[in-house]
Order: sequence, then structure tokens, then C-alpha cells
Amino acid sequence: MNDYHIYSPENLLTQIQTAPFHLGYYSLQFYVDENGVLTKETTNTLGNFYLSPSGGTLRDEELNIVLYSAKFDKFKGYGKSE
Repeated sequence: MNDYHIYSPENLLTQIQTAPFHLGYYSLQFYVDENGVLTKETTNTLGNFYLSPSGGTLRDEELNIVLYSAKFDKFKGYGKSE
């Protein structure tokens, strides 16, 4: 069974299939380390993140930019509707 809370591009794309969409952002959850920083491994803490599908920007709970990738841009990358 896949743990979709471990950060990877594939898990991000999987989460947005069912994630709540509000005010232009998908609400996602990923594991974070003791400082609240996104991690690629299992921890005891989940952090809330927000993905803007227009631009491919992932932000943390305080809306700081965590990462940007054109492949997460709904209109240009992986998420592009055919």
C-alpha cells in the first residue's frame, strides 16, 4: 500500500485527484520534519500544503513557497487536461 503522504511528484498528483479545492489552491498533506519542513520520508507529523494549479507552486501553511515546478502547472505540465 502506497503512503501518499510521503512527498514525491507522483504522490502530489495522486492527492490532487481527491484534495479539497478552495480559493484557487488544492489542500494537500505531506510528512514534515521537526522544523515543519517537507520531507521525503515518514515522520510522526503531517503538514498542510497548498498547490496552485495555475503556476505549479506548492506553499506551506504560512504560504511560503516550498517548490515550483512547471510539471504541476495544470495548463502546461503533467496536470494538463487533454
